[in-house]
Amino acid sequence: MKELPNNITALRSTTIFTEKTIPAALLKDHSTAAGTWGLIQVKKGKLEYTIGKDEIYILEPGKNGVVEPTVVHHVKPLGEVEFKVQFYK
Repeated sequence: MKELPNNITALRSTTIFTEKTIPAALLKDHSTAAGTWGLIQVKKGKLEYTIGKDEIYILEPGKNGVVEPTVVHHVKPLGEVEFKVQFYK
């Protein structure tokens, strides 16, 4: 998984999602726009983060997921979870 570049600026953050409130679009392959990075921050529980077809990470508190611009990815809750996504440009 890549790291966030140093020269980015925070844009906005989502609300806290749970396994019950996660938008369906996040469960399917999707991507951010060109130039837009994301940081998936798990507050409670675990979240499976898949990049492309075969790069899979288990995110949990203290282990964030970096979303690269235009790279296809999706998430899957592993039981009860609370997380948000911070977007950068």
